[in-house]
Amino acid sequence: MSGKHAKRWRLKPAPQEEVVQALVHERCPDAGARILVQRGISSPDVASTFFRPHLDDLHDPFLMADMAKAVERIERTLGDNERIMVYGDYDVDGTTAVALVYSFLHKYTGNIGFYIPDRYSEGYGISFAGIDQAKKEGATLIIALDCGIKAIDKVKYAAERGIDFIICDHHRPGDTLPEAFAVLDPKREDCPYPFKELSGCGIGFKLMQGFALRNNIDPQELEPLLDLVAVSTACDIVPVTGENRILAHFGVKRLNDRPRPGIRAMMGMANVKKRLTVTDLVFVIGPRINAAGRIEHGRQAVELLLANDMGQAEQMGLRVDSNNSQRQELDKEITREALQEIMDAVEPDACSTVVFRETWHKGVIGIVASRLIEQHYRPTIVLTESNGKAVGSARSVKGFDVYEAINACSELLDQFGGHMYAAGLTLPLDKLEAFKKRFEEVVRATITPDQRIPEEEVDLEISLAEIGTPLMRILHHMAPYGPGNMRPVFLTRGVLDSGAARIVGDSHLKMNLVHPDLPGRSFDAIAFKMAEHFEHVKSGQPFSVLYVLEENEWNGRTTTQLNIKDIKAGTDGLLVGEASALELEPSEE
Repeated sequence: MSGKHAKRWRLKPAPQEEVVQALVHERCPDAGARILVQRGISSPDVASTFFRPHLDDLHDPFLMADMAKAVERIERTLGDNERIMVYGDYDVDGTTAVALVYSFLHKYTGNIGFYIPDRYSEGYGISFAGIDQAKKEGATLIIALDCGIKAIDKVKYAAERGIDFIICDHHRPGDTLPEAFAVLDPKREDCPYPFKELSGCGIGFKLMQGFALRNNIDPQELEPLLDLVAVSTACDIVPVTGENRILAHFGVKRLNDRPRPGIRAMMGMANVKKRLTVTDLVFVIGPRINAAGRIEHGRQAVELLLANDMGQAEQMGLRVDSNNSQRQELDKEITREALQEIMDAVEPDACSTVVFRETWHKGVIGIVASRLIEQHYRPTIVLTESNGKAVGSARSVKGFDVYEAINACSELLDQFGGHMYAAGLTLPLDKLEAFKKRFEEVVRATITPDQRIPEEEVDLEISLAEIGTPLMRILHHMAPYGPGNMRPVFLTRGVLDSGAARIVGDSHLKMNLVHPDLPGRSFDAIAFKMAEHFEHVKSGQPFSVLYVLEENEWNGRTTTQLNIKDIKAGTDGLLVGEASALELEPSEE
């Protein structure tokens, strides 16, 4: 019963029993208490704070280095009626950040515009073309969002043309900061801001919060912006802990209670009729926003997010939805070609994957890199040709810092940037083979055996009997989920299918699970892309499942459903990280 990879299941350490029991009561069952303690929620007071986020608990924005300077520069710009350009990257984080800052400041000045660089002619981040456009429009201040932390030459170019920069970024700085008027980035070594993991849009929100505080603007004026912060927090895969949990909690609430027309239009295109979750933001809203920049231009996404009425939003939404459909087709076709490229040109025992084809669409190569990791579990870079250069997107496997691996090859590159798990790079075409060789050497020397095996972390082993209203209530209140607070993964051994198992859609497996020790109860389950397990499931032999619990709404009825993450035959020897762990299952490279 192996899928693309035989995954290792690792059980998280058991929490301290006395701490667990201190949390157990009729509204918090044993399983719920164990999950909470695993996540550092070890007392009723801490649990109360976790379950009831409050906007008053947001940090003072003026704890961020350069915040006072940035706010003062905006105040001077408004007082002198200078023109502002709000500049952001073309992805979800950048476009939501631009929509947020532009819409808030537009209430205080009409002398403001926004700019999104073209993905293909300008590339990522600050561009000379964008600065030239700012000069042409008469702007004296550029507020850069989700980019700029390494734009030393661009900031200098702007200064020579009488344009100041306020940089709002969350990426890791280089050795030298740009000589901007203000640089807001909690990852600056000299920045005392207590929370380091805001999205780019989150930094923009903190700037607007600082401006509001300094100018005695009612904090409620900021609340309509929280939906945009929630979308960026979800889609930029930043930890949903600390300040991000507060912002995401109230942002998701805003999205559901009073969605802006652009969001409502996208929900309609995707036929989403239930309350939105972080998962919906990642898989429904985010891809549509991203598709604008991938297929046509990111400016469309900003205009959709700024739309004031549903008629306007639905017209724009149709175009964005069409872009998303085109993106999906490109994604499938290029993934198929890239998998063939791996078969033809990448050594089977390689520790990395680097593939290149000059005709691949630049807008989807990051998505394709993620798809390739599903099939060949190793750090992966997909490259195409753009403006006479090889440009690529990198994605990584759990625990491996692909940014640092690329950094170790920097002598071969024109530029690069990104995070531990995702990065972008540009290099001369004639250095491509040397880069492939060097990147493989670096990965081979630094990746650990554990990092080469796909792994599912198991929060807790439970019986089907423990699934009920009290546990579901706790799981509901633990949202919003995301990195740092992922939806709990449960293990149940020895289940059987009631006879309902069938393959549906594109190789998905639907089941109805029962357990011999729990007569009379059964649970619907869906296992996406796991049709290969059908024969065993139908055989009547027991098997074990990893799953997350979710509520499934259908025809006005809500039921508990198991969303299966992995299936293994039998009941024994499944886990690593417990006392009786057996041998690891090898990765099927």
